[in-house]
Amino acid sequence: MNVPASSPNPTGSGRGVRPLLGQSVFVTNGKQWERQRRIIDPALEGGRLRETFPALHAAGAAAAGRIARLADGRPFDIEPEASHAAADAIFRTLFSIPIEDHTATAVFEAFRQHQRTQPLLNLAAFVPLPSWFPRFHRWRTLATARKIRRLIGGLTRDRAKAIEEGTAPDDLATKIMTTRDPLSGERFAWQEMVDQVAIFFLAGHETSASALSWALWLLAAHPEWQDRAAAEAMAYDDSFAGLGKLRVCRDVFREALRLYPPVPMMVREAACPQTFRGRAVARGAQIVLSPWHLHRHERIWTEPDRFDPGRWNTEDGRHCAREAYLPFSRGPRVCPGAGFAMVEGPLFLALLLRRIRFHVDETRLPVPVAHLTVRGRDGIWLRGTPRS
Repeated sequence: MNVPASSPNPTGSGRGVRPLLGQSVFVTNGKQWERQRRIIDPALEGGRLRETFPALHAAGAAAAGRIARLADGRPFDIEPEASHAAADAIFRTLFSIPIEDHTATAVFEAFRQHQRTQPLLNLAAFVPLPSWFPRFHRWRTLATARKIRRLIGGLTRDRAKAIEEGTAPDDLATKIMTTRDPLSGERFAWQEMVDQVAIFFLAGHETSASALSWALWLLAAHPEWQDRAAAEAMAYDDSFAGLGKLRVCRDVFREALRLYPPVPMMVREAACPQTFRGRAVARGAQIVLSPWHLHRHERIWTEPDRFDPGRWNTEDGRHCAREAYLPFSRGPRVCPGAGFAMVEGPLFLALLLRRIRFHVDETRLPVPVAHLTVRGRDGIWLRGTPRS
């Protein structure tokens, strides 16, 4: 599914996150967005994934160590642990610092506070509310957004200084800050870089945590697939090249993204008149794309509500992947971090599964709700035991 003549809804979902994201690539349109993508995309291309792999592996190994200490048979909520792991991955790959770094920890804690200021569903994502309409929790949202941006600003200023002095590490932040627009020759100004780091943290941390949490719960609920993935993980050699052999882990992660897409709905605004299934769509009309519904459409998928990682190796599954699968959106505005996510997810699953066997907590089955991403209403509770 693709909507080429569309853009993010500037009066809706964009307004709801602008205090944190500013003029980042997530909310901009037109020439400004095109310029930002020309600078950002090279930093996340395939070759760079190989270079960032050691940092990503370190984050996954650290997460496995932390979660293994919880694997004593008692129930625990996997969501905070997945959030910790995903945030660690962002800081290690972007700024070469672990989550234990003072500033990284401060950003992580401030973001958790920011999440708590958000209503379950941001109505502005679906209805263009007038400016006088009260925004729930607005003063707290603005305060936490300012705190996060102030902390990110400090990291960005320090990195700019290190680049000038020739001492900056060769990580994603350095790559993005030194890449010039091939058309204009310009680089991101300091304030622009703060905007981009904010969206990298939001998108790369929040969505990855959601996907990892649901993937682990699905494996706990389907022990036969967990055993297959764990056996594959035991044989993994911890190399970037070896990721290609994590086929079951990859398919499990893809299936988790299908059943529980982190972003369940996307709002777009028609940039020009369109016709959808015989209905006229005027310029400026809001278009709601729903991966949640599309991924579970019974006229498209075979047994759509069934967890079946094996479907991705069938012709039917490959056809549906082309026609009705968009966890990272589609078209020109596809998430630039999609490749990063598809390395991180299977890798983290493998590193966790070879140390821990996960079990469902039958007393607390998760109920999905839409916060910034799809999360468990009261968490996603599992039990863990050491895997010999």
